Amino acid sequence: MPSDATVTVHRWTDVPLETMSPTITRRLVTGERTMLAHVYLKKGAVVPLHHHDNEQFAYVLEGALRFWIGSEDGEEVIVRTGEVLHIPSNVPHKAEALEDTLDLDIFTPPRQDWLDKDDAYLRG
Repeated sequence: MPSDATVTVHRWTDVPLETMSPTITRRLVTGERTMLAHVYLKKGAVVPLHHHDNEQFAYVLEGALRFWIGSEDGEEVIVRTGEVLHIPSNVPHKAEALEDTLDLDIFTPPRQDWLDKDDAYLRG
């Protein structure tokens, strides 16, 4: 390991909770090349159609999400507790929480728009 490398332990309960809307909150842990996000969605919460350069893995820890892939009326995929959805770079997608849900999103590279708070599509 290079002598300038720093190893860090993060506790989700110590990471600030960011309110995106009345139905969506999140916590972010970011490294050099990867970002992890705990995303908390209340039943009925909608993440509008969007796309990004970042590759994404959505791992549902609790609950269930319905995704639309490609467009507003695109292919529907339901991801439940213990399941992981891989979304390649630049693939349009939308999501709705079918029940109260905790989702672990993994992005590479980190979502700069989230770090810069330039993610108006999610804030409401």
